[in-house]
Amino acid sequence: MRIATTTFLTDETISPVRLARELEQRGYAGLYLPQHTHIPVSRDTPAPMGEPLPREYGRALDPFVALAQAAAVTHRITLGTGVALVAQHDPIVLAKQVASLDLLSGGRFTFGIGYGWNVEEAADHGVDWPVRRRLVRDRMALMRALWNDEPTAYTGEFGSVAASWAHPKPVQRPRERKGVEPLTGPRTLIGGSAGPGLFAQIAEYADGWLPIGGSGLTEQLPRLREVWAAAGRPGEPEVVPYAVHPSAGKLAHFAELGIEEVVVGLPTGPEDEVLRALDAHAEFL
Repeated sequence: MRIATTTFLTDETISPVRLARELEQRGYAGLYLPQHTHIPVSRDTPAPMGEPLPREYGRALDPFVALAQAAAVTHRITLGTGVALVAQHDPIVLAKQVASLDLLSGGRFTFGIGYGWNVEEAADHGVDWPVRRRLVRDRMALMRALWNDEPTAYTGEFGSVAASWAHPKPVQRPRERKGVEPLTGPRTLIGGSAGPGLFAQIAEYADGWLPIGGSGLTEQLPRLREVWAAAGRPGEPEVVPYAVHPSAGKLAHFAELGIEEVVVGLPTGPEDEVLRALDAHAEFL
C-alpha cells in the first residue's frame, strides 16, 4: 500500500521544498495539498470540520505553486491537489496550469477535485451555489477538450472554447472507456460524501474517489463499483482514503477492501512538528 500525505502549507509552516524532500527521502508515496483562495470574514457557512475554522484555512499557499516547487526537488513522489475547487477557476487557465504541472513533474500529478463547502468563498468567484456540480462537470469537459492531441472545440452549459492550439499537453495519456470517449488529462479523483450523485459523476468523468477519513467504505465501495460497471467503465474505480489518521488495523482493513493508496494527514505547523509526525508514521511505510 502506498502511503501519501496531506497538510495545509502556509506562510507559517514547513516549506514545500523541505517537506517534499523529506517525503521522498523517507519513502512516502506522495504529497496532496488543499485549496482555498480566501476565507471571507463574514462567513455564514458552517465548517464541516467544526468551529472555529482553523487558522490555516485563510493562509493556505496556492497548491499549484507549492506543488511546482515540490516537483522541482523530487523525482519519485506523486503530487496532487486535495482538492482543487474547479468551480472557482477559469477553466482555460486551469487547463494550462494542470498540463504544465503534469509535464514538469514527469506525469506525477493527480488532479483531486471537489465542489467546495464555503458558500461565501465561492460567491466571490461568481459561483451560483446550487449549480456548482454541473459547473464543475462542464469545466472538466472543457479542459479535456484543450488536453486533446488535436484542436477540439467545446460548447457546454456554462462555457465554450474554440478549437485551439493549447500546449503543453499532460504527460499522462488518455484512459480507455467502453463505448465513450477516453479520458484525457492526468489521473482525476473526486472528493465528496458518498451518494448516488457523486458516484455517477465519478463514473462519468473521473478515475476514482477521495473519501475523507475513509469511514463507511465497506458499505459504499460495492455501490460505487456497481455504478462504475453500469457506466461501462473497465476495471474498478480507484479509491484513495484521504486525511486519514492511520493505525495498523485501519490500514489492514483498507488493504482487505482492495485499496492501494492512502493519504495520511500531517499537522499544520513548523518544520520540527511536521518531521516528528513523519517519524511517527514511518512504521506504516
